[in-house]
Amino acid sequence: MARIPDAFIDDLLARTDIVEVIGTRVPLKKQGKEYSARCPFHDERSPSFTVSPTKQFYHCFGCGAHGTAISFLMNYDRLEFLDAVDELAKRAGMEVPRDTQQRNENSDTRDVYAALEAAAKFFHKQLAGSDKARNYLDGRAVDAETRERFMIGYAPDGYSALKDALGTDERRMKLLDRAGLFSKSDNGRVYDKFRDRVMFPIHDRRGRVIAFGGRVLDPEDSPKYLNSPETALFHKGRELYGLWQVRQANSKIERLIVVEGYMDVVALFQHGVMQAVATLGTATTPDHAELLFRNAPDVYFCFDGDAAGRRAATRAMESVLPRMKDGRQAFFLFLPDGEDPDTLVRHEGASGFDVRLRQSMPLSEFFFNELSADVNLATLDGKARLAERAKPMLAQIPDGAFGDLMQQRLTELTGVGARGSAPQTHVPVQRVQRGNTAATPKRSLVRSAIAFLLQKPSLALALEPPYRFATLHQPGIDLLAEIVSLVRARPDISTGMLLEHFADHEQLPALQKLASHSFPGEENTLQAEFLDAVAQLERQTVQQRIDELQQLQREGGLSAEEKDEMRSLLQARLAS
Repeated sequence: MARIPDAFIDDLLARTDIVEVIGTRVPLKKQGKEYSARCPFHDERSPSFTVSPTKQFYHCFGCGAHGTAISFLMNYDRLEFLDAVDELAKRAGMEVPRDTQQRNENSDTRDVYAALEAAAKFFHKQLAGSDKARNYLDGRAVDAETRERFMIGYAPDGYSALKDALGTDERRMKLLDRAGLFSKSDNGRVYDKFRDRVMFPIHDRRGRVIAFGGRVLDPEDSPKYLNSPETALFHKGRELYGLWQVRQANSKIERLIVVEGYMDVVALFQHGVMQAVATLGTATTPDHAELLFRNAPDVYFCFDGDAAGRRAATRAMESVLPRMKDGRQAFFLFLPDGEDPDTLVRHEGASGFDVRLRQSMPLSEFFFNELSADVNLATLDGKARLAERAKPMLAQIPDGAFGDLMQQRLTELTGVGARGSAPQTHVPVQRVQRGNTAATPKRSLVRSAIAFLLQKPSLALALEPPYRFATLHQPGIDLLAEIVSLVRARPDISTGMLLEHFADHEQLPALQKLASHSFPGEENTLQAEFLDAVAQLERQTVQQRIDELQQLQREGGLSAEEKDEMRSLLQARLAS
């Protein structure tokens, strides 16, 4: 789908009452001009979560969660961006803009979803008539409730059971083929891809069937597991089996447990461990890692303890490292020989499995153990080798306490970096102080102006282009000028809309934190302070240009035009 126009997002957020959206999910209490609650994104005893109807923005002073109604739905309901936009558009009675081709494509996509749903229902119905499929599930102690929860089914033996049942309509035949449910022989004969297998429908994050996994009943058959091929709807590196069921079973997901197979997920659910998901026959990808942490702060990877399991754990570690923001944790549980989550939970129950999870290895420990497995840390050469291996990987960790502590641990093991601290790679957001901004550092002055605009974007309408301060050589000036230009182009923009515009900007976290602050005082006071900050920036710009011209004069003299400019600037400085 093409990018949704900014004008539509602005209009959507303007018509959306963020208090109503959040209030249907979180109990809000009015406090002055804002609303407060206990944060839905972390555990807390006293409310630190605030919602501002004027800014159309929420912020938690405890965990730092913040954003618009769109980002709230993405984080709370765990929707993708487009799905969150669709949800708000339905509430507002709006239609997301799509051209004719996109509407046709969306109609076809809906039909493919419907065809897959029909196939899932067909397989599920066939389970009741297959003694061997039911006996297999009985032998694995999968009860009726769990079979319904996962919509487990059976693909009959033979080459055309599904084709005969659902393929009478030529268009649906084509849709089922697009969805990967048919195969074609060398002579062009079309036949069912899944035959004589227990079927596990794979759901997307909205609960729609997008693919299938099938397990053989005859141990002599192969492959043991067969997945749908990748299609327009199904990419195995982006999906997790069981995630939809986890969302339905948990109002708040504290952890996710990554296992290897469908039956591992089913068995864990059966025994009360309802946070299990599985990758779909592939190693943990960066997309998997992002999806996992978007849904839970703690992720546990369960792998076999053999060499293959260690390799899978290493791949998972490499995928999660760049996503280890503060507050996130990853752990590794290596299973005893001959055991898998299915057998363990049946023998030890949910409590026994929880004990194993609590004893699992933290990411930090696994990282250094794995990288130093073949290194002699008693020698300088070994320490150098570990540092060489670790440093590029640690550089991928986002700025924060976890990254700092990992670097500290590397220094403890190798001594590298002990003589000095690593350079600071991020600029902390400074609190904006009211009062005499001239006495604060120049960076604070720019940030103050930005902060005033984030409190009330319409302040920018008091400025007329061209903006002299835009040429000032100071950090943040380009961002300030961009915000002013954006507000003047879209005069009704709110704080929430403004932040949505900068969703992909590297300074978004800093903007969100500045937007979370509240300024006491009347509106005219706020405007006066903003204009004062801009006036000071203008004076600094004038002085900057005077300094440049004086330098040119010392080096070789000024042209007639430059002399006129100098006189004009000196007069402007005196007037200010």
